Amino acid sequence: MRVEIWSDIACPWCYVGKARFEKALAAFPHREQVEVVHRSFELDPGRAKGDVQPVISMLTRKYGMSEAQAEAGEDNLGAQAAGEGLPYRTRGRDHGSTFDMHRLLHLARARGRQEELLDLLYRANFAEERSVFDDDGRLVELAVAAGLDADAVREVLADPTAYADEVRADQREAAELGASGVPFFVLDRKYGVSGAQPAEVFTQALTQAWGERPPLAAVGGDAQACGPDGCAVPQK
Repeated sequence: MRVEIWSDIACPWCYVGKARFEKALAAFPHREQVEVVHRSFELDPGRAKGDVQPVISMLTRKYGMSEAQAEAGEDNLGAQAAGEGLPYRTRGRDHGSTFDMHRLLHLARARGRQEELLDLLYRANFAEERSVFDDDGRLVELAVAAGLDADAVREVLADPTAYADEVRADQREAAELGASGVPFFVLDRKYGVSGAQPAEVFTQALTQAWGERPPLAAVGGDAQACGPDGCAVPQK
């Protein structure tokens, strides 16, 4: 079974939702047969790379809330993250374009290191002081820590077209599937789960999707094969 997760590094509910999903997946009896693929979704796709601002300022301008309301929202998110064992800085974070991070996540997927890089990017953005926005050096450090080659990472960052089509394709697909926000979880292209749901909801979705997988249609008759009792060997 395949689970595809559309998310953005700048999305706090994606950070929390990933932890809740993983809690459900860890307890799922068939977890070794579940492939998880992370897909790109930019919450602020029109933002220029150098346009970086404090999160609180972004919230007040984008949503028309007061500074006190924005800070209260961050405090609530911090409590939600803590409930999942996640560190979260409620003050002093900034916000910017995540396009380069998504491009690097596609590189990481091609190298089999996507999960590692995603976890490092989330932690760096939500829990650490040094910004991940408009700082290619920081992105290189994180990618190398995830197991990627530094020169390959620098080549991608230096070429704005590298993996750009893959990022945009993910975003078009999200729109086609009806995703207007993230996190958005799609199980075997049959079931969708929107938002940072409790782990129990993810457990229910995994169980239902697994139980409704169509049986394999057999083609051809019996033939020689190997099984738990050994291999069938034709007799002369």
